[in-house]
Amino acid sequence: MQPIPGKPDETHAVDRIGWLRAAVLGANDGIVSTASLIVGVAAAAGAKQEVLVAGVAGMVAGALSMAAGEYVSVSSQADTEAADLARERNELTEQPEFELAELTQIYRERGLDEALAKQVAAALTAHDALATHARDELGLAEMHRARPLQAALASAGTFAVGAALPLVTAMLLSFGAIPMGVSLASLVFLMVLGATGAKVGGAPIVKGALRVTFWGVIAMAATYAIGSLFGTTVG
Repeated sequence: MQPIPGKPDETHAVDRIGWLRAAVLGANDGIVSTASLIVGVAAAAGAKQEVLVAGVAGMVAGALSMAAGEYVSVSSQADTEAADLARERNELTEQPEFELAELTQIYRERGLDEALAKQVAAALTAHDALATHARDELGLAEMHRARPLQAALASAGTFAVGAALPLVTAMLLSFGAIPMGVSLASLVFLMVLGATGAKVGGAPIVKGALRVTFWGVIAMAATYAIGSLFGTTVG
């Protein structure tokens, strides 16, 4: 959109929704899964080295898994969008009158009278028919378009950063202090992540922090219980 003279630039939270979703998801998964893995292995293992190896392996595998999953998922969305645009492009070529009437009906349903709806539909069709139908008929706004590579890189990178936090914490602690120390540190990391994501996205900060922290507690408690059970059984 071209800036309006004399009007300050506006930045909307929705403009960041694509990369923000992938980044928060990646970092959250990195912290929760790696911290849970470390806590669970520490509860069952007999040496700090085993815990660190498991943590590094989990970080690498998780980052690659996140990248692959996001790329495949968002690529499927992009393929669907491309197919819809190709069909719309053909319809605009083969039956332009019908497409113009369809656009007019869309604007009528949004509150314009018949004459104004026809005028707006004709003007926008002359300007850029495909972009107009993509936006108003298919709901494909440019800021929300699927970007597989961007999503994959954002998820993998933020997963690795998130995973590194509990891993470094484990490196700095003695073996016996790892379960409690990593759990507490990871909860702090999750609260900061939730608050930051909420602030960037324009959502309530406290709600965002509590939401991710709650599920982090559940995950780490479950893996610690499982690790303790297997550790006791092996012992």
